[in-house]
Parts: sequence; structure tokens; C-alpha cells
Amino acid sequence: MPTSVFLMNEIQQRTRIFPSSPLKKRNSIFQTFLSPHFSLANHSATIILRVVNTKTVISCEDLHRSYKIGKNSVQVLNGITLEIQQAEKVFLCGASGAGKTTLMYSLAGLEKPQKGRVIIDDTDLYALSRSKQSTFRNQHIGYIFQNYFLLPELTALENVIVPSMISGKNAKQRATELMEKVGLSHRMNHLPAELSGGEQQRVAIARSLINSPSILFADEPTGNLDSNNGDDIIDLLFSLSAEDQTTLVIVTHDRELAKKGDRIINIKDGLVL
Repeated sequence: MPTSVFLMNEIQQRTRIFPSSPLKKRNSIFQTFLSPHFSLANHSATIILRVVNTKTVISCEDLHRSYKIGKNSVQVLNGITLEIQQAEKVFLCGASGAGKTTLMYSLAGLEKPQKGRVIIDDTDLYALSRSKQSTFRNQHIGYIFQNYFLLPELTALENVIVPSMISGKNAKQRATELMEKVGLSHRMNHLPAELSGGEQQRVAIARSLINSPSILFADEPTGNLDSNNGDDIIDLLFSLSAEDQTTLVIVTHDRELAKKGDRIINIKDGLVL
């Protein structure tokens, strides 16, 4: 996406210039600001502008994926190409069977497409060997799933620590800090069966952040929660990811929820609309 488009979006969201003025008047102000002849000294309005980083951290080219169901082949991804920028909060939306979860799994390095490339942090993910893919995922990517996937025999704190142990560390101190951030400092030594659904998802969020990933993928993270807990989980995800400018890619069928993000990517019949 061109820098000017990002700047326009940021100016529209961050400026305090005539908020009640007609759209045409406000647009002319934004265009003036982007003009090479613009001088802040000539304008008395106060402008609050965040520096926008437009680095592409995820890109894919011509992704295809199909599955065999009996004797039939079902095409799920039909040549998807897209880019996602650093610190973006992107929602993948679509009806059941549209291909959004398969797309997320392909972008996240969990399911190799039959055709196409996935580039994450300038690395061609599927060009790596299986062992190097695993190492890369562990160091760069965090995952949150609808069904939590906590290890039942481990405490909440131990579940959070596990990904760090895979990378040869034991980040107990960071795990403890993350448990405090997700509001579960009093539940660290409880087993998953002793936690509510919302609490289990908070543990899963803490676990996804233990290795300080640059990207978080979440597959229907609020799907098993009531609306209040779901809103709390999304707000928590946004807050924690903002601290480190982490990119968020979230699969959901809830379009009201998706409106909270920076961008919605609509998927239908394996294509981006």
C-alpha cells in the first residue's frame, strides 16, 4: 500500500482539525497536508500524527490448496495474493468453507500450499527444510486457537513456558510477567480443567507471546466464548500486541468484531474479494 494512502488514513484518524466540518472540506485539508508545499508554520491547527511503518511482514503469491474428499477434489484456495504490514490488525472474514482458516494456516507455516509462496520477515517460509520451518515458527510466530490446546497435565504457568523450552530456554520470569498482564497471577498453578474458557484463552494468549513473536495468528479466538469474554479477549490481544508492534492476523466469522481491526480481508470461494 502506498505511503500516501497510509498517511491519509492516519491523518484522518489522528487529526483534530475541524472534526465537524464537511467531508469535502476535511479532505482538502488532508490533501494540503500531503502537498510538498505544505508548511506547518503556516497552519495554526494542531496535528497529531503517528509515524507509520509500512514494512511488509507477510506476503503471499498465488496460493492454491485443494483437498480430496472421497473421489472428489475440493479447491479451497484459488490463487490468493496479499500483503500485510507490520503492526497491522487484520481480520480474515468469510462464510464457513470460504477458505479463511486454510489461508491462515498457509500463511502461518502450518499447512503448505500446493502452489505459491509465503514470505514472512523476508524469509521464503516453505523454501526452508521442515526443521528450519519449525525453528522459524517458534522464534517469529505465535498461535492462538479456538480450542486453546493447553496441555492438561501442566499448570497454566507451565503451559506458557513450553514454547520457550522448545527453543532451549526456560523463560519462567517472562511467563510470570505475561500471566500478570493477562490478569491471571492468581491462577498460575491451576490446571486447565480448573480454569474457565475465558481464563484458558488468556493462558493461550500469554503462551503465544512468550518468545516475543513479530506476528500472532489467531483462529476464531473468541469462538468458544460469550460476547463479554470475547470482547475482553480481543481488547487484551490488541493491547498486548500494541506494546511490541506485533502484527495480528485473526480469523473470524463475526463482522462486528472484525470492524475493530485496521483492515478486513474478505474471502469467498478461495479468493480475496
